[in-house]
Amino acid sequence: MGVRVQQSPFDPGVELNALHAANLGIGAVTCFVGYVRDFNEGRDVAGMFLEHAPGMTEKALQKIIDEAAGRWPLLRLEILHRVGRLEPGEPIVFVGAASAHREAAFDGCRFVMDYLKTRAPFWKKEDTPEGTRWVEGRCSDRDAADRWQQGPTD
Repeated sequence: MGVRVQQSPFDPGVELNALHAANLGIGAVTCFVGYVRDFNEGRDVAGMFLEHAPGMTEKALQKIIDEAAGRWPLLRLEILHRVGRLEPGEPIVFVGAASAHREAAFDGCRFVMDYLKTRAPFWKKEDTPEGTRWVEGRCSDRDAADRWQQGPTD
């Protein structure tokens, strides 16, 4: 179970394959890969700069991993998040969850992404034709994270 925050690009396929390598007990792997889009909220986006608080960011991400590992029988859980200058089409985040069975892998991955969007100290500044702008958090992201407070659903 690990956290990486880096400026350099990554290959999602390599990350996915590494997640289940050398552990024959893993029967399910789910992952989420987020990419930089060339639009947001109806505006063109030429790129973005993602800032973070070194040290604090890694601790916040590790806390999310620890909480997920306490909820589901996960065998591996990885978060890789880029920072710095990012261009449209580049991967920005990878979350991978591995378990013996699919349900835990799906739930663990979704939980991490929902919490990452609301609890990790990242700040996005987009380049648009009108100039740069800071990206605000979304209510839908907070709603997604809040549903985990209610416990499992039937």
